[in-house]
Amino acid sequence: MTGSGIRVLVVDDQTLVRRGIGTLLELGGIDVVGEAADGADALEAIRRDSPDVVLLDLRMPRYDGLWLLERLAEPRSAAPDADDPEAEPPPVLVLTTFDDDALLLEALRLGARGYLLKDVTVERLAAAVATLAEGGTLIAPSITDRLLRAIRSGPPPAGADDAPVQPLTGRELEVLRLVAEGYTNRQIAEIVHLAEGTVKNHLSVILAKLGARDRTNAVLRALHEGILG
Repeated sequence: MTGSGIRVLVVDDQTLVRRGIGTLLELGGIDVVGEAADGADALEAIRRDSPDVVLLDLRMPRYDGLWLLERLAEPRSAAPDADDPEAEPPPVLVLTTFDDDALLLEALRLGARGYLLKDVTVERLAAAVATLAEGGTLIAPSITDRLLRAIRSGPPPAGADDAPVQPLTGRELEVLRLVAEGYTNRQIAEIVHLAEGTVKNHLSVILAKLGARDRTNAVLRALHEGILG
């Protein structure tokens, strides 16, 4: 199968799991540019190989998935090119199991762009990687009841300011719901029949009203406040 051009780094401490995920991705037309067994190896691989998406296990010895997410959130920590300190770190998709809710919530608060269960199909995994590579998120569509309760009962997501959220207009809520469903700005523009630049403007206003630093943080803040139902 012809590659999609999307470059992926697979991070898991179990060799067989890494190889299995890599095989699934290749069957889905995704290019695997590297593997890492823990967060420290992954950070080095991100700087060296500049992947478009990182698939991350959370439970690893030594430097786990949360450690890596904390490093990626630090200014300049994951710049793939030392001569380009403004380079953004790649989006992270967490691969988890049903009993990882507490770790998963912390991972989302630290900036992970979404998650999938480890028994995911080839088609779903490839589609999820493509979604993140295009700027989308994967949170709400498969969110568990336990995780939703944890989000709503806990503190506001990290990165959200202390100011109360401001009401969203109907159009802004529509855009935010589509963001939560994993659509990219381009796809949202097609769905709501607006220019992509207009969608970006709406998203900027949404971030400001929710006191959020990015689209994932905005979805978490909206879930915490009950705005998304």
